Amino acid sequence: MSSVKALQTQIQQSGLVDVPAASRDDALEAARSGGLADFIVDCDRARSQSAVLRAIVKAVDFPDFFGNNLDALYDCLTDTVMEHADGVYLWFYRLHTGDPYLGQYTPAILAVCDDAVEFARNNDRVFSYTIEHAGKHPDPEEQNPDESTGDDA
Repeated sequence: MSSVKALQTQIQQSGLVDVPAASRDDALEAARSGGLADFIVDCDRARSQSAVLRAIVKAVDFPDFFGNNLDALYDCLTDTVMEHADGVYLWFYRLHTGDPYLGQYTPAILAVCDDAVEFARNNDRVFSYTIEHAGKHPDPEEQNPDESTGDDA
């Protein structure tokens, strides 16, 4: 079985799909091949739960009236699932789960995703997602001084 076909089988089962970052394009292709809408949620700059929620809303093009809390996230995900005939696949790009501040909120966000998985299953749809873990954000003092000032000396 090809890697895309194997991924398609995993994604069609709904839920968290463990895929290495290097296989992102294959996973997105597998989702599309399975009839799912696919979205990349860019979390690289997100340093708070609110920022992650905004990244999700931006990725799925949810309306501006989003409430920016976990209940609103659930509504956003389930509405998005129902808007697409077969369901949805989200790729969380560089979610900094190792960040001390953001890491404490990650389990709640993932719990909402898991609730959306159950909703999708109960409505004959698929909701699958992958987390590309990025660890901790670099500390500002870890930045090279020449990079921050633009000096070439």
